[in-house]
Amino acid sequence: MSDLPFTLDQLRILKAIAVEGSFKRAADSLYVSQPAVSLQVQNLERQLDVPLFDRGGRRAQLTEAGHLLLSYGEKILSLCQETCRAIEDLQNLQGGTLIVGASQTTGTYLLPRMIGMFRQKYPDVAVQLHVHSTRRTAWSVANGQVDLAIIGGEIPGELTESLEIIPYAEDELALILPVFHPFAKQETIQKEDLYKLQFIALDSQSTIRKVIDQVLSRSEIDTRRFKVEMELNSIEAIKNAVQSGLGAAFVSTSAIAKELQMGVLHCTPIEGVIVKRTLWLIFNPNRYRSKAAEAFSQEILPQFATPEWNEDVLKLAQKKLLVNVLDAAIPDAADDI
Repeated sequence: MSDLPFTLDQLRILKAIAVEGSFKRAADSLYVSQPAVSLQVQNLERQLDVPLFDRGGRRAQLTEAGHLLLSYGEKILSLCQETCRAIEDLQNLQGGTLIVGASQTTGTYLLPRMIGMFRQKYPDVAVQLHVHSTRRTAWSVANGQVDLAIIGGEIPGELTESLEIIPYAEDELALILPVFHPFAKQETIQKEDLYKLQFIALDSQSTIRKVIDQVLSRSEIDTRRFKVEMELNSIEAIKNAVQSGLGAAFVSTSAIAKELQMGVLHCTPIEGVIVKRTLWLIFNPNRYRSKAAEAFSQEILPQFATPEWNEDVLKLAQKKLLVNVLDAAIPDAADDI
């Protein structure tokens, strides 16, 4: 093939159809007509001389060739976006975009505070926050769709070599009770008291639920003996349920600061037990990092890091900035750092 048999527009259309599941919804998402989408797909199939979609069903299904083209097409489009952002950087933070990823708890309670501080200093930078599962967030960072992320779950093993993974902060998980619960009058409770409580918990497959179970098990607390009366799919729902007197729960201390200040929830220490998990900062050192991402890493991240890791976070951010600058100027220079 002497000439490329596809255009960037055709790749964008292919991706939109795969995401939306139909030609019509893809056309709506791209603000073009359905006949225009169909014509582009027909031209693409003719140029490649392979069918890209099985047209027998109600939903547009990719063929094997379609999946292959989509896989490479997403990488091509990602590099195009990376190129545009690198050019935007020439404006020296007078524009551009910062894309930050997070798992559910950090994305709901921690990142908005960090982004708010960043936006006050750099109001011209557009900031996007993508909140998904740890696994999906890690893949987004690896693929270059997200600049950096703070996550609390387990990173997929296949990504550990391609990502920079830094311990960032400790997140304490607290036992919360209704303010009128008898245990709320005690300074501390014993381990055995946990088995007397009715618990409200996240789904058994959630990351935080697994972390809580693991940490409590290490403290010789048998979570299998817990009386889980209700499983909910959000921390906000759990807090409201506890506040209403439906049971007790373990949640991140970052999620209950407002409720504790207002006095609508009670946080009860367990004697001899501190439930903590590590939050991780992740980014892809082999991807271009924008000036906005560098500014966020150096000026905002250290302010929220656990003190013993703060210096490491700042040093690594500065080192990666230097590596990127040298890579851009002299490809082999970074090997000497």
